[in-house]
Amino acid sequence: MEPANFSDILLEGLAPDGGLVVPKEVPHVELSEIESWRGLAYPQLAVKVIGKLWTDIDIADLEGICERAYGAQFSNDIVPLRKIDEQITLVGLSEGPTLAFKDMAMQFLGEAIPYVLTKRGQTLNILGATSGDTGSAAEYAFRSQPNVAVFMLSPQGRMSEFQRAQMYSLPDENIHNIAVEGVFDDCQNMVKELNGDLEFKAANTLGTVNSINLGRVAAQVAYYFWAWLRATDALDEAGRAEFEATFSVPSGNFGNIFSGHLAGQMGLPVRRLLLATNENNVLEEFFRTGVYRPRNRENTLATSSPSMDISKASNLERFVYHLLGSDAHRLREAWEKLDATGSLDLSAELERFASEFRIVSGKSTHNDRLAAITWVHETSGEIIDPHTADGVTVARELAEPVENVLVLETAKPQKFADTVIEALGFEAPVGEELADLLGRPQRTVDMADDSQVLRDYITEHAVR
Repeated sequence: MEPANFSDILLEGLAPDGGLVVPKEVPHVELSEIESWRGLAYPQLAVKVIGKLWTDIDIADLEGICERAYGAQFSNDIVPLRKIDEQITLVGLSEGPTLAFKDMAMQFLGEAIPYVLTKRGQTLNILGATSGDTGSAAEYAFRSQPNVAVFMLSPQGRMSEFQRAQMYSLPDENIHNIAVEGVFDDCQNMVKELNGDLEFKAANTLGTVNSINLGRVAAQVAYYFWAWLRATDALDEAGRAEFEATFSVPSGNFGNIFSGHLAGQMGLPVRRLLLATNENNVLEEFFRTGVYRPRNRENTLATSSPSMDISKASNLERFVYHLLGSDAHRLREAWEKLDATGSLDLSAELERFASEFRIVSGKSTHNDRLAAITWVHETSGEIIDPHTADGVTVARELAEPVENVLVLETAKPQKFADTVIEALGFEAPVGEELADLLGRPQRTVDMADDSQVLRDYITEHAVR
């Protein structure tokens, strides 16, 4: 298959054969160059990092995209680092308009994709699936764009009240919220099926902004570099040269932690990546045993960290590609075996590359989340959401004495009030604007888990 440029990938989402796109070559960044970025503001740093992957754009245009993406819609401190104790620090990724880390990539795509469309005189119909925060982040990024429509699938009854209100209350005509009878994996499967139908995809100019879009992965890589730079600001030159960061990453679809993996491949000094799951621990099981065994709808649990209620992580395909020596033929064979048998044993490959990839895994339960929320508040006064609590739980469990662990925040606690109240006895303060959100009218299209029904709906409502 011929390589595509980054601009094409932004619009296509998936590869022509329905697989996920990976960089043909991972660009390498020397530590001296990373050090030269230390004084940059976040939009400027994003240009440096994303520009390593988006090479077919004029740098001045990329600068404009990043300035707009990380502008007034974020708080002044776009990615603050907040110390919890001497070993654990939160990386604040929820300062954007929907109060979730997905804004960090989605606001970038909300500028980058219309830029490419305008240059080419094209339109795009974005088809996505969400277990919680991706949907609202995408819809807020693309709302009212004249050349874009968003069709966002979400599992009925599987998101928090706040998450539903953020998505379903948007009145914009180009936003279509489709509530599917099933779980997130059912939504994601339909997205992949329709993207794999090249005739339908072309006829309706389908694209995707889920974490399966490499543009989102690229944007997320930037905040790993930012977090390392901020964590080492107080060190002298010798200390910076020796510092390796350990990141604890709440993980559902494997996109966020794959961005950390890619950052390490690019040259960021990463000691380890701690993969944190909830009770839907397919990924934890894979990195612990080497056996990947996705679960069906009936065996995917509804938990108090619902954005991670995923049992078939799409982005794992990218990691397995690296694990199999970047051999597309071996990957295709592996995925065919997975489809035929329901499981895939890659324990030998994981053991062989353990020292290179350095991903270790842990899981968290509801009680663990409550305990982590309580501990963080008692220790630092901070209030965290249940997904971030999964990351804190695994960080405390797996961190070695010499490690400084950067836990990636996933969302503001106001989005998950019930769990915060259960842990602390009170909810995180809610501003007037957020309180009003819960009372706004909501509009959705309820739909069976039926790809033909979805095809018909998109055909009728796509922007042309």
